[in-house]
Amino acid sequence: MAADIEEQPGVYAELLDNHAGAIGEVAAAIARKKPRHVIFTARGTSDHAALYAAYLTEIRLGIPAGLASPSAITVYGARPDMKDALVVGVSQSGGSPDIGEVLRVARESGAQTLAVTNNPASPLAAAAELHIDVSAGHERAVAATKTYTAELLALLMLVESIRGEGTLPASERAELGKLPELARAVLADDTAVELAPRYRFAERLITTGRGYAYPTAREAALKLMETSYLSGLAFSGADLLHGPLAMADPDVPVLAVVGNGPGGQTMREVLGRLGERRADVVTIGADVPGVVNVPTPDVDERYAPLLDILPLQRLALALALTRGENPDAPRGLKKVTETL
Repeated sequence: MAADIEEQPGVYAELLDNHAGAIGEVAAAIARKKPRHVIFTARGTSDHAALYAAYLTEIRLGIPAGLASPSAITVYGARPDMKDALVVGVSQSGGSPDIGEVLRVARESGAQTLAVTNNPASPLAAAAELHIDVSAGHERAVAATKTYTAELLALLMLVESIRGEGTLPASERAELGKLPELARAVLADDTAVELAPRYRFAERLITTGRGYAYPTAREAALKLMETSYLSGLAFSGADLLHGPLAMADPDVPVLAVVGNGPGGQTMREVLGRLGERRADVVTIGADVPGVVNVPTPDVDERYAPLLDILPLQRLALALALTRGENPDAPRGLKKVTETL
């Protein structure tokens, strides 16, 4: 897991340097079709990448987007009319049968289909009309790290290339080109690792964020659950205030992903309410007075998920080791989970 985490700056560089053209071709095909809505389908970690892409799609492209429930098709036999839609299956392995079945049904109903995987020879890639290879290379650990951030970057490049009618704008490319070095700097900071003893005996933990940061909060909770076996509860900042806030107290740690953009600004109220509950809060991103902070670079909110998750991955790794667990082989889990 440590090796996979450290490879992420290189994965960013690989995608930007060698795959922008291929992603642009997919973007051009989508732009020509002019989909009226976009449906993402995924499981686990990839579901969080898909959620990030749904935010991008609605905010940057102005196209309604949502996440499909594969079981509606695979368990209940539903055959929704997906004509005029773009249906995107996101899966690191491309081997989950239910995601492939959603794309097959969508294609039969007239949808344009796209697979985003780390395996161009996978069944999911074969089921889709279009494919994007996130090119993260072999991932050693069961817990996904570099394949997750590769999905984020590939989906970001796709959306911005659709805006450019098949070309990633030069200004966007220049800003994205800073990500590998920024990621290296984040990974060189041991602040998150040093927090591991703080959570050694925790049984529950809350993660929270809004907008582009919400998928990061969900992915962080998943990583902590699958490597350290604690109960990680992820909420959007807005949903946290609608009831779950009641569980916050000094014995339930909170990891809050807080940037300086619109989503991050709305989290200030959430932090205030958590303060009233005397919750043990750590922020990732912006330095908020009176709260312990894991710093990450102040970048456009669209880019922040590619950096904010890195210290959280390292925290999950360090916490697992602190608790005497093996983060490379979580109990009961396999690298490829085949759901029907």
